[in-house]
Amino acid sequence: MTAHSSSTAAALALISSDMQAMDAVIARRLSSEVQLVSQVSQYIVAAGGKRLRPALLLLMCGALDYRGDQRFNLAAVVEFIHTATLLHDDVVDESTLRRGRATANAAFGNPASVLVGDFLYSRAFQMMVDAGDMRIMKTLAEATNVIAEGEVLQLMNMHDAGLTEEGYLRVIRSKTAKLFEASARLAALLAQSSAEVEQACADYGQALGTAFQVIDDVLDYDGDATEMGKNLGDDLREGKATLPLIIAMQRGNPAEQQLIRQAIEAGQTGQLPDIIAIVRQTGALQATREAAAAEAERAVQALSVLGRNAYSEALLQLASQLLQRRS
Repeated sequence: MTAHSSSTAAALALISSDMQAMDAVIARRLSSEVQLVSQVSQYIVAAGGKRLRPALLLLMCGALDYRGDQRFNLAAVVEFIHTATLLHDDVVDESTLRRGRATANAAFGNPASVLVGDFLYSRAFQMMVDAGDMRIMKTLAEATNVIAEGEVLQLMNMHDAGLTEEGYLRVIRSKTAKLFEASARLAALLAQSSAEVEQACADYGQALGTAFQVIDDVLDYDGDATEMGKNLGDDLREGKATLPLIIAMQRGNPAEQQLIRQAIEAGQTGQLPDIIAIVRQTGALQATREAAAAEAERAVQALSVLGRNAYSEALLQLASQLLQRRS
């Protein structure tokens, strides 16, 4: 067990009963009289995963000493929104493997995946109304909209070898970090925290989510396919110019730049070993890890306005140990 996985396990142990209560909500709200809806929903939820977004909400609730049952409902809402994005993502990316097994679109087909993703979105909106708080609904509605914009931005950037670091960060702050940010903000809203604490929670979530995605992009060139449960080089095959490639093109010689540019534009992984070598030789992997470290440090700093307890310590550990992530 790596340092990251052990610290994550320790953090999750704090909220194990909370996660079980959330799972009970998920099981109850996934029910549908339409068999295929239930079948695909159960398949994707059973795939597991880290469930970092609802875990973040529940840990932040603990840090803010909120113990109301509404936290289980909103944790399930966050997981439904995330799961819906995965279903749609895998269709757009034509992915066949996630978390070590066939994606829902590979197992059930694209139409079923898209439509069940729509079901999960609409069920999430039904559930967020239960909270009876306009600020909570506004936070989740905005997050869902920004995520969708991020998806479209990423689609527009496919096979664009000229994507800048700024453009890359705009996509991941929308597509990935926004739901982390919303999850942390929701905890502050439930706890009726001050505006300062609410903003600190949101800042923590955004920084953590950004660092998480940057490290994920490192692992596409420096990971273990067996541990990750996905294929190495998937990002390149999809024509995504992620930060390791952007930096490698900035630092590489003209021939190296041309090799990477052609691979992005064509979405080809035939020369993946050569590209991985360039990414490593130019120091792009290390530079990308340093960018993630800066975000992780921003997350740590954001927590300074919170009081200290076991939950806030776990949030600190999540941020600081994220950089050891290998899968």
